[in-house]
Amino acid sequence: MIHVKDLKYTYPGAKEKTIRGITFDIEKGEIFGFLGPSGAGKSTTQKILTKILQSFSGEVILADKKLQTWDASFYNHIGVGFELPNHYTRLTALENLEFFASFYDKKVIPPMELLHMVGLEADAKKKTGDFSKGMKMRLNFIRALMHDPEILFLDEPTAGLDPVNARNIKDIILKEKAKGKTIFLTTHNMHDAEELCDRVAFISHGHLAVTDSPRKLKLMNGKRIVKVEYGNRKIRSKEFPLDSLGENEEFIHLIKSENIVAMHSKEAGLDDIFIKLTGMHLN
Repeated sequence: MIHVKDLKYTYPGAKEKTIRGITFDIEKGEIFGFLGPSGAGKSTTQKILTKILQSFSGEVILADKKLQTWDASFYNHIGVGFELPNHYTRLTALENLEFFASFYDKKVIPPMELLHMVGLEADAKKKTGDFSKGMKMRLNFIRALMHDPEILFLDEPTAGLDPVNARNIKDIILKEKAKGKTIFLTTHNMHDAEELCDRVAFISHGHLAVTDSPRKLKLMNGKRIVKVEYGNRKIRSKEFPLDSLGENEEFIHLIKSENIVAMHSKEAGLDDIFIKLTGMHLN
């Protein structure tokens, strides 16, 4: 659904490239996570793929057409959720959605249905200038869905949301994937990426460090060790090699003779893997 080859981009007046020759492919129905710290090139890449920035070099194909050959009908096929919400603050939530609905040459999802999806139906006639950041983020998110696009570009979709609303947004994203939508997710939230993405790409200083599924990355970079916590009043712990665990007599004796409090393998988190592969910390 999305093909990118040797993509490069330099902002006007800048001495160095922001995007330095990145290549990746995204399949139809896939959630692809584009991960990295602020300033790594995530949002710039998204702006190129959504035709906001156009003076790039390299090859970009979306839905079997070169990006440069798409006309304005391109925006009927994509939905974009920006990191920083942008609404008409003197208009209500409902008026904002109705206004943006007029841009599309296709039937849109009824605005009140969208507002209900994210718990904003009671605020439909409230001016968005009076909205909290979280409310603006939720309105921003459903605006990307309103015309039922095949491709979604979501930039930090859970930023500024409380756990309940963040959970709801992630559930909606997974429902969109189940419908066959292709989703390009830019974030520095590794927990969201691990939960949602089929594959992830780490970007650092405009380069892609690695592209793979979260599970494979964790298995390749984790330790094959099982940590057992046991005891009653005083909790102790011991680590055992995961290989041939069923034949480890000390492990078998421990789980038979002690009160086991917890047992888990020592997998690496995506944030740890990112730091290991790029030498950078997420922020």
